[in-house]
Amino acid sequence: MSIKEDMKQAFMGNGSKAKGGIDSAAIRELAELLTETGLTEIEVEQGGLRLRVSRQIAPVVAHAPAVAAPMAVAAAPASAPATDAPAPKRDGPHPGAVTSPMVGTVYISPQPGAAPFVKVGDTVKEGDTLLIVEAMKTMNPIVAPRAGTITEICIKDTQPVEFGQTLLILS
Repeated sequence: MSIKEDMKQAFMGNGSKAKGGIDSAAIRELAELLTETGLTEIEVEQGGLRLRVSRQIAPVVAHAPAVAAPMAVAAAPASAPATDAPAPKRDGPHPGAVTSPMVGTVYISPQPGAAPFVKVGDTVKEGDTLLIVEAMKTMNPIVAPRAGTITEICIKDTQPVEFGQTLLILS
């Protein structure tokens, strides 16, 4: 049986009716479909009846990748003159980087015109919301992977971001 036929059967009834004439079995079937496909929302309309089923997903937690400790550098002999060598460039992301777990659009505040979730210098606890990444019309809160202080915000509000892109630095 096709999905269209399944939905027609669910709307017309073969199980117990919920308020408004929609078959409660249809709701169960759509909920199962959400789980099987990983979708967060599905809406079906048949013969003037509309059925929408949605579910909340757990907030996405961004984890900073582990970075190896820098190797010890031997001290220069006392007779060697001091030089002003530039600091060595770091390979990979900053150790305190909070990266985007997905491709999307980043928002630094809960709604337009509202105060940002965090600013440089703010102290945050593990689990505090740092910003939101919208992907496929779903707002995904990005939470602090650990307690710390915001030392740098690397993105601008409404900027598109890539998977793994550094959003901010937490030290």
